[in-house]
Amino acid sequence: MAVLHTKAVTVILSVTVLLGLLYLSQYYRVSLSFEEKWKTVEAGSAVETTTFSQPGIDLHLESPEHRTDVVTVTPWLAPVVWEGTFNPFLLDSIYKRKNITIAATVFAVGKYIMFLKDFLQTSEEHFFVGFRVDFYVFTDRPNEVPKVNMAAGRMLTVRSVPSSNRWQEISARRMEIIQNLIEKKLQNRADYIFCLDVDSKFHGRWGAESLGGLVAVIHPGYYRDDRSRFPYERSPASNAYVAPGEGDFYYCGGAFGGLVEEVHLLAKTCRKNFEDDAKRGIEAAWQEESHLNRYMWINKPSKVLSPEYLWQDFKPKNPEVQIIRFSGVIKNYANIRPN
Repeated sequence: MAVLHTKAVTVILSVTVLLGLLYLSQYYRVSLSFEEKWKTVEAGSAVETTTFSQPGIDLHLESPEHRTDVVTVTPWLAPVVWEGTFNPFLLDSIYKRKNITIAATVFAVGKYIMFLKDFLQTSEEHFFVGFRVDFYVFTDRPNEVPKVNMAAGRMLTVRSVPSSNRWQEISARRMEIIQNLIEKKLQNRADYIFCLDVDSKFHGRWGAESLGGLVAVIHPGYYRDDRSRFPYERSPASNAYVAPGEGDFYYCGGAFGGLVEEVHLLAKTCRKNFEDDAKRGIEAAWQEESHLNRYMWINKPSKVLSPEYLWQDFKPKNPEVQIIRFSGVIKNYANIRPN
């Protein structure tokens, strides 16, 4: 009986020691992982959570504040960026150490050239301030591109493109031009790229919180609507088709971006789908925006920006929109579009 008791005690002690060793090893692994992350973040800075967007190097550090009035994470666990959900100083300090370059494309064709000066001037005040940024302006009026004083490390390149009698054709060519720009110029020059509408201006910070693998902006006109009201392409004959009951958010065609390689794949795919449609006499309801929404339904964005990142000036600001960062200006389309 005494022998059995001794064996039982030995077994219990052995199990206890093993569990203790396992706990210590796990504690050491977690502590080491935390230390390594913390070294990249800076000692003494408090963050709530850390998430990583593809390909595993892009951070989204949440602010100690919480937003309960808006959706801050998608069903596939991508962050939805609103004011109050990130620490701007911490994110900037991390990404500036990476020595990254951000490219930005903007199309100023025909009378849209009138919006370029405000776009460029306000971008100097708010768009990735303190970072290396290369702007690429595509226009059929290169002699009318305004001179704007740019900060050190920021560059403007003007590229000529043909004009068109239909604004739909101008819109359609964007994906092809973006694809070619990346292939011929940006693959070894830029890390991220954003494609933005020229008839817009910046009002507030647009910075490192927007960086991610594939980045989409929620359309301000539909973010409060039920999915059944989203203006997806509904013709099954089109490559942009999104079936009823499908889709996540409705995204803007006027602002999107991400890693250069991710945007290259998006532009290449959307261009091909658009051209395949054109060969069959099909034009999606909202041209490249329709194709972009189809692409992002299948290839989920790793970061989603709230409507703060492309508001509409004619809309009153809703209570949940604490800041407008970038917005489309009020305009008369009849006066600026060729058709």
